[in-house]
Amino acid sequence: MQNKDKFSFEISLSVLNHLGRNLYRNFITVLGEAISNSWDADANNVWISINKNNSSFFIKDDGCGMDSNDFQNKFLKIGYSKRKDRGLLSPNRRPFIGAKGIGKLALLSCAKVITVISKTSKTDYTGGVIDNTGLTKAIEHDLTPDKYELGKPDLELFSDYTSKHKNGTIIHFEHTKEDIKNTVPYLRKLIALYFRFSLIDKSFKIFVNNEIVTFDDIKNLSDNTEFLWNINNLEDPYIKTLKKLKNNPISSQSTLRVKGFIATVEKPRNLKISGTEEKIGIDLFVNGRLRERNILKYLPSFSTRHIASYLYGQIHFDDLDKDGRDRFNTSRDGVLSGDEKYGELIDMLRDKILEEISNQWDELRLARDEEGDDENPRKGLKERRALSLYNISSKEYSVAQSEVNKWIKEMQPDAEFNIPAYVDCFLSENLVRRHIEKSGLCPTSCTSIDPDGKTCIDRYDTKNGNTSLCEYCKGEKGKQSLQQQKSEAETSIQIRDAENNLLMYLDYIDLAKITNSNILKDEDKSYKLLRNSVMHTSQLTAEAKTKLISIFDNIAATVKQLVGKKNEKGS
Repeated sequence: MQNKDKFSFEISLSVLNHLGRNLYRNFITVLGEAISNSWDADANNVWISINKNNSSFFIKDDGCGMDSNDFQNKFLKIGYSKRKDRGLLSPNRRPFIGAKGIGKLALLSCAKVITVISKTSKTDYTGGVIDNTGLTKAIEHDLTPDKYELGKPDLELFSDYTSKHKNGTIIHFEHTKEDIKNTVPYLRKLIALYFRFSLIDKSFKIFVNNEIVTFDDIKNLSDNTEFLWNINNLEDPYIKTLKKLKNNPISSQSTLRVKGFIATVEKPRNLKISGTEEKIGIDLFVNGRLRERNILKYLPSFSTRHIASYLYGQIHFDDLDKDGRDRFNTSRDGVLSGDEKYGELIDMLRDKILEEISNQWDELRLARDEEGDDENPRKGLKERRALSLYNISSKEYSVAQSEVNKWIKEMQPDAEFNIPAYVDCFLSENLVRRHIEKSGLCPTSCTSIDPDGKTCIDRYDTKNGNTSLCEYCKGEKGKQSLQQQKSEAETSIQIRDAENNLLMYLDYIDLAKITNSNILKDEDKSYKLLRNSVMHTSQLTAEAKTKLISIFDNIAATVKQLVGKKNEKGS
């Protein structure tokens, strides 16, 4: 050990308590601060060794290290800024992640006892022990910083980590809080997700229990990534690992000086982090450091939409840390609310990037016969449900490497129209039938019996032009036709429910006449022809579809009015 026996914090202990121990809430924040410090110290390697059995862990790096003067006047001086002292870049030209000298306080938040030792290439180990129990008593007794001295480290505690350690810092965390109980694979995944320098910079490696953190730690995420949007041409090796994308990465441009990517997974469950309640989201990075997890929470109108459960990504906005303003909250894991520059970012994401992604994702998903975004107005909900039903049913007919699949794909637009059209026919006609029955308007006999006692169905003669049938006779004719078809089919089973109900053989045009109302419009007259085409599974022309849509709009309004008036009377 170096000849420096006494070390103490250079800040009020009560302020230290508020800034550090009470504000850092999660283990990953602590890891982040330690890893960030190692990056700023030009370390090539960071080793994290976790012992879940005794709730402790070590973090070791091979950075430039500290002598006793550095430890006292830089590490223990809360608020010391490397940037003010040495500029924006480290000696090895790395951009400094740390800015205000407050983040190191995170190290106090997750364990009862924290021991720090460090050495440079020219000096021996120096350091101290921070015992949170003793620190709490010092705060309670309102001691000044110089009255609370750090304890002396026991180098035996570090014997497994000091061999061949030429320079750098080692920190031991003893009696950690609950977060340490998370699985090692979980922690490796979080490190891979949130400390991107470990993946994009070949000179910086992170090891957890002696195994290097790589893209393989998030392979489940990359394998289930379906589509990706690259914002302002971000270069990131992670994008190259996405071998199972269903579409080439899509370029998305913004005038804001921001880079990043937003991707979607095949299923929302692919964003869940196993064994936890957490999910991966769209995270904000500044100078390579995670600053805000899941920024969608600041977009309430978008975060509740269906597509939001499929999204993850990284947004890099270094301008938040370039004008000298401190925009980050005391816990250093979020941006201060109301910041104008951050507001520009949120507005850009909401109004341009995410809206653009929403439309394209919806289109890409539907093109792959998958469920899209029901809340996207580019396609109606009825058409979406129809397409979904068609896609489910068509899978039973699809054959690998077959022209059949091409035919199925070609019929999709017609199915998207015809299925809702059938439902509209079914619903409107049966509602009118129910209305007629309840109102006592059912036709009970032919209204045009001649002197010989013949009904109009008796006189039905297409050759001589006697083709006019009343609604009663139309129903009778439909019933007779069904019986003839059953005979030809050699079946005696009852085909239709209520086969004796003549209303079941009449369509909307005939039913409208029975109501003795004005719901039958001139423009409805072509309905029967169009309706029968739909019922007989025909594919309609574009003109016919447009016509049928306009008729349905009228029919829906008039049926609602007709049925609604009756219901208002309590019948």
